[in-house]
Amino acid sequence: MEWLNYHHLLYFWTAVKTGSVTAASEELNLSQSTVSAQIHALERSLGEKLFRRHGRRLVPTDVGQVVFQYAEEIFGLGRELVDAVKDRPTGRPLRLNVGVADVLPKLVAHRLIAPALALGTPVRLVCTEGKPPQLLAELALHDLDVVLSDTPADPGVAVRVFNHLLGECDVVLVAAPALAERYRRGFPRSLAGAPLLVPGTGTSLRRGLEQWLTSLDLHPRVVGEFEDSALMQAFGREGVGIFPVPSVIERDVCRQSGVHVVGRLPEVRERFHAITAERRLKHPAVVAISSAARNELFG
Repeated sequence: MEWLNYHHLLYFWTAVKTGSVTAASEELNLSQSTVSAQIHALERSLGEKLFRRHGRRLVPTDVGQVVFQYAEEIFGLGRELVDAVKDRPTGRPLRLNVGVADVLPKLVAHRLIAPALALGTPVRLVCTEGKPPQLLAELALHDLDVVLSDTPADPGVAVRVFNHLLGECDVVLVAAPALAERYRRGFPRSLAGAPLLVPGTGTSLRRGLEQWLTSLDLHPRVVGEFEDSALMQAFGREGVGIFPVPSVIERDVCRQSGVHVVGRLPEVRERFHAITAERRLKHPAVVAISSAARNELFG
């Protein structure tokens, strides 16, 4: 039976993560020649080249990328093992690195994350907002503990992640008081020609809204498209148009922006997911997010 030398794998993994053998040798407190020799030993044992030259830089080969992904899982499990045995150090804040998909409404993100700050132990929260592919890459590198999104990770993504459904809700259309009063009468037929603000293309809310309008053969007048839900809410507050919000934050949006409900769309469902690098949720703060979402927020 062939055994893998995990020291060799660690040196290779560190070189990829830090970007060079030089940086890896500094992090490992070893000489460059030692790190290079150990990586070459790993290449010989696997019978494959793991790095190739790209200008003055070393980049992983296709096989190197595969080996790196396995190394990520191996050393990730090692960290989990240490955490489980030591039950995490006490007296220090528990660090929670959350990736928030940029299409996720800020109020939803806040409602989802808030329970993590209500644990009995101090929590240091670090939030990163970005595009889902970027966040999933950081999740695979264990730079993030969880990614919150309105869509699950696609099965075809290059990294191994797991989707956890937190809950779902329907959608309501809201508007500034004058618009709401005008278009509430005769809803939903009143939406024909009505000014409408919509989320950016590619979002689940945009797709659901368009499918609902098509099913009823309704053609409102789209006056604005927004990647940022907070910006869409700001324009809606000023009476520019009617806009959709997940019902789970309906009260918050109405209170903050002074808008009123135009009508409800029970057929349009918004689903929210926690995406992790582990099949089972283990981080105490992530467990708190999931439990509160399922039992309280969406329960």
